[in-house]
This record gives sequence, structure tokens and C-alpha cells, in this order.
Amino acid sequence: MQLLTAAAEPLIKEDAPAKADAAVVLGGDGFGTRIIKAAELARAGYVPYVLVSGPVYLNRHECDYTMEYAEGEGYSASLFRALPNDSDSTRSETALIGQYLRKHGVHSILLVTSNYHTRRAAYLMRRQNPGLRVAVMGAPDPFFSPATWWKTRTGQKTFLLEWVKTVATRLGI
Repeated sequence: MQLLTAAAEPLIKEDAPAKADAAVVLGGDGFGTRIIKAAELARAGYVPYVLVSGPVYLNRHECDYTMEYAEGEGYSASLFRALPNDSDSTRSETALIGQYLRKHGVHSILLVTSNYHTRRAAYLMRRQNPGLRVAVMGAPDPFFSPATWWKTRTGQKTFLLEWVKTVATRLGI
């Protein structure tokens, strides 16, 4: 079991929260944990607002669904800014977000994504946006924990797919 846990731990790279110009929520979270983590960081005073990315899903942008979910959980709509887009990968999403951040004079962010996605997402955000100060925050995923990922089919799929994507990212493919 220790070997299985050790195999998952390199996927996760989290920083301590620090003051930043904005929090950025990556798309792809069907559970709402990313937006809630970012909203909590804003509520705690680390950032003045949360930029919510999201591609099209069921004829609307995911960011719209996500922000509505957070509002339903008691967070003020004024905390959020939508960034609707047509990204189809973390690579394209981080490039698009970087363009937005540069255009709006943002120099530092708290990048919020699922725990298993933190290392790859931070790598791509930093690589594509030199000069941007990035601290990555992991939101809990209900199906992925380094200590138990092998116990569920969804955890197994998440582990394997994230490792494939991590290797592909490092190879530039």
C-alpha cells in the first residue's frame, strides 16, 4: 500500500496560500470543490476575486454552472468573474487564462484545481506565462486521495490518466 501511495504523491504539488491579485479556477470539476476552495480563499482575504474558467458544456459555459453552484452554497456573486472559453485541454486553458491575466494587469494568482491535477497545472501555467507568480492550491477530489486511489474504479482511472497526461506534457505532446 505504501508503494501505491508513493506512486500518487508526485502528482500533487501544493503551495501555502499567500496574498495574490486573483484566484483562478480551472475548468473540469464536476463536484464544485475547486470553486468552493477558491471562494474560501477569497473569503479569507487572500484574493479580491475569483476568475472562473470554463469551456462549453451542454450549450452553456461550465464557468456559469460553477458560479451558480457557489452562489447556491452561500458565496456572493460579486466574488466571481467568468472566463468563458473553448479550451479543450489544460495546456490551451492555461494559455488562454494567461492572455486574460496579462490584459488585466494580474501579476500573481492562486491557481485552484483538483489535488491530483496540481503539479501538471502549475507546470503549464508557469511555463506558458513567465513572470506570473503562481501558487497552486489543491481542492479535494471525492474519488482521489493518494492514500486510497486504488480502491475505486474512478480513483484508478484518475491516477492512470493523470500520469499519462503528466508524461505527455513533459514530452511536449
